[in-house]
Amino acid sequence: MPDLLDHPTTVRPGEELDLSKLETFLRSHFPHVQGRLSIQQYPSGHSNLTYMVQLGGWELVLRRPPFGSKVKTAHDMGREFLVLSKLHSVYAPAPNVLSYCEDESILGVPFYLMEPIHGVILRRDPPHGLDFPPEKARRLSESFAENLALLHSLDYAAVGLGDLGRPQGYVERQVRGWIERYHGSKTQDYPEVEKISKWMQGHIPAGAGASLIHNDYKYDNVVLDPRDITRITGVLDWEMCTIGDPLADLGTAMAYWIDTADPAELQENRSGPTNHPGSFSRAELAEYYARKTGRDISQMPFYLTLARFKLAVIVQQIYYRFHQGLTKDERFASMPGRVSTLLRAAWHTAQTGVI
Repeated sequence: MPDLLDHPTTVRPGEELDLSKLETFLRSHFPHVQGRLSIQQYPSGHSNLTYMVQLGGWELVLRRPPFGSKVKTAHDMGREFLVLSKLHSVYAPAPNVLSYCEDESILGVPFYLMEPIHGVILRRDPPHGLDFPPEKARRLSESFAENLALLHSLDYAAVGLGDLGRPQGYVERQVRGWIERYHGSKTQDYPEVEKISKWMQGHIPAGAGASLIHNDYKYDNVVLDPRDITRITGVLDWEMCTIGDPLADLGTAMAYWIDTADPAELQENRSGPTNHPGSFSRAELAEYYARKTGRDISQMPFYLTLARFKLAVIVQQIYYRFHQGLTKDERFASMPGRVSTLLRAAWHTAQTGVI
């Protein structure tokens, strides 16, 4: 049977951790654990950094902010730890966190530790050897939507997360905030930015209520059971979780969901096998979610436009760190092309209303 699990690899140059200080921290907090310390890094992801820490035969995952980031609100380790510490007991796919460290003398930044969730993570294409026929792709599409609907159904106040965000005026703040973030990380001119900005400001919907939202829900942030690839066992990367409009969360998932009918430039930005035979189209994903939740999705073109603009700005912020010499990760060099593609897609959705 092929090894389909997601594995860490060698730590990227420039993203090494101070092993001596980390080991001192680990042994003081987990004195019962014996054995040698070793570190590897999960190679994907462009924001917070994720490492596999092994202490003897014990495994745990370390999360820390990226090197060189100036956007502290996007990398608040204490906030992410708080969310997960309350969420895991009522939402099983959320990781089980173990310890939080705000002492910056250890790694130079706050970080937290959690239990690993071993499983399959689908990235651009299914891993070699995975049995993924159309019927499984369809069922996974359903599971993906069902799991998002489950998250949105949680009583966040009862969980203890009622103070996590301000749902009143959420969408309007998102529009204003992401426009401001673009200008704060601008490195070049994109003609679509002003047009999209004006369109969004003139089409803000009333909203679909408030729920706990993930804000980065996509295939490569979910962990699948290797014995049943259609079963989601974990959801990762909670750094942008908040209380907000659930349709904004669905919009983000749809912005990552590339259809077979999408143009080649969008296909190049695909991060998961969402165009695999049997998979939902974007419209089917929204319709299935609507059936599960009873929510009105008639304003989804706005939410998809906002989500694509948001993703463009996030990519621009990542590129800005590279442009300023704050990170040396060469994956970031080609990101202006991705920013341009996402902005054009956002403007197309705004103009046509097609999701």
